[in-house]
Amino acid sequence: MATTFRALVSMQATSLATTKISFQKPALVSSHGKTNLSFSLGRSIPTRLSVSCAAKPATVEKVSVIVKKQLSLTDDKKVVAETKFSDLGADSLDTVEIVMALEEAFDITMAEEKAQKISTVEEAAELIEELMEEKK
Repeated sequence: MATTFRALVSMQATSLATTKISFQKPALVSSHGKTNLSFSLGRSIPTRLSVSCAAKPATVEKVSVIVKKQLSLTDDKKVVAETKFSDLGADSLDTVEIVMALEEAFDITMAEEKAQKISTVEEAAELIEELMEEKK
């Protein structure tokens, strides 16, 4: 089953000017959760755009540090929001140990079905923030 939706995206460039993008045609999302979207701005933007995750940078940084420690990675190994645990050489046991370390560090408990879906630093940080918000 596929879902059709319309979206409005707001981006902020370094010049503090905001550009709104409106998809004129519906976007099609398959039941597999994958999206294939393309669009044009109608004008050029001279500044570099960046995409950030929904989690706070401090949470992402703390998760990155914990992941590096659990996997015994060197300080020069870059771990960012988009980093996949598998790309760092983590197997399923390593991922379980990462989840346990995150639970201890953030004083939360992750449901097993949610914890099994975590594959990136970003996903872990977003789930942590969600659980911390529920905890309040």
